[in-house]
Amino acid sequence: MNLFWKILFGGITPTAKLEKDEADLIKAMHRYAEVEKSVELADYKQLFHVVKSAAFQDNKKILKNRKYKDTEEYRNTHKCKKLQNTPAIRLYYQVLESDLLKQYLHFKTTPDYEFLGDKKKVKASETLKKFKHFEHSKDYKKYIRFHDSYIIKEFELLKVKVASSEFKKANDFWANENRWQTTPEYAQQERFYELAKNPDIVFYENEKPQRFEDYLTRKISFQDEFDWNTLDKSRWDFGFHYKSEQLIGNHSFSNEKQANHSGKNVSVEEGVLKLATKHEKVRARAWDTTKGFIEKEFNYTSDVLQTADTFRQKHGMFRAKLRCTGDIQHAFWLGSESKLPHINIFHFNGKSITLGNANKNLVDGIQIKGLNPGQYYIYTLIWSHKELIWMINDLEVYRTASNIPSESMYLAFNSFISQKQKGSAGELEVDWVRTYTIA
Repeated sequence: MNLFWKILFGGITPTAKLEKDEADLIKAMHRYAEVEKSVELADYKQLFHVVKSAAFQDNKKILKNRKYKDTEEYRNTHKCKKLQNTPAIRLYYQVLESDLLKQYLHFKTTPDYEFLGDKKKVKASETLKKFKHFEHSKDYKKYIRFHDSYIIKEFELLKVKVASSEFKKANDFWANENRWQTTPEYAQQERFYELAKNPDIVFYENEKPQRFEDYLTRKISFQDEFDWNTLDKSRWDFGFHYKSEQLIGNHSFSNEKQANHSGKNVSVEEGVLKLATKHEKVRARAWDTTKGFIEKEFNYTSDVLQTADTFRQKHGMFRAKLRCTGDIQHAFWLGSESKLPHINIFHFNGKSITLGNANKNLVDGIQIKGLNPGQYYIYTLIWSHKELIWMINDLEVYRTASNIPSESMYLAFNSFISQKQKGSAGELEVDWVRTYTIA
């Protein structure tokens, strides 16, 4: 596969942009999750159903548009004032409070009251004259007309009603042209509109949570941002790993031009793992297929790093952001207890990049051309029980359903020089490594 034209015409997202997009997406995903469980969003959702309901809107129209003159409060207040200002009723209450009426009513309870029917006695008594005159007066007739009448009873009830704190509160409410702004419903509406402008809720409402689905299925299982400075503080070990503890892992191969250097060629600088291949002569142990372990002089040194004793995983996503230099070979791979299975997530042979799966002595993979290995790219393997999928940045470059490994595998990096290569100094640089389990 040649990626030259895809890179040229935007078929593969540049690494920096991809990282930023992923970081922004993860940030948005976390923000969405935080907003989703917030009290503010719960209030907003509850208020949305209230404020947008037909019942709320109808009540709002009534509260805003009803005229004060159309209310019972206005009618009762107006009627009470009208009765209070009626001359006849005003006169009634004046008479009711007068001393003369009180005297007369008391007089009616005495035996002398019957003398009012005797003209001679009335003529002879100033008191009887006074009461006789009052009995025929306009004032007393008003008293007789209204006392214990329906209209006075109604007026008395109205006076009590309009004087009550409950009525005054209702009357003041309906008399207020800006009554809507004084209601609990208005406060609910304003709170709703306030929350509707809340940046977190605006973000939540406009977000499409479907774009988080792939990330929500992932759970980080291993992560190294390379914030350590010595191997013993890390989860990595140098040398190869073998099933038998009697086998020596810290060795090189006689058909290669570099000696693996016991972790001495591994360093971390500014958060980047550097596995250096150096031009230097050393004598080191090497495995020869016919002679076994021998001592050999090498002109180069390099290293192997792996997590066999600290981390292994079956299935999931395996990713690393890396680049490399030199006319040598560099690899990011998954290893097992035996030589096979072996999965190359990234392998640069000095000329091109290859990736694939070696299992049961069968190699299944692809060669990638047109991509500069000296630039950072993110190399990914997605491993399920059905298939293996390789990606470079956001571009799928290969998949296979053949010979899927059935065991947990560890992470490994190494650099080496084959006999066919002239050899040179170089580096494998890894910015980060992340693995995920996938639900």
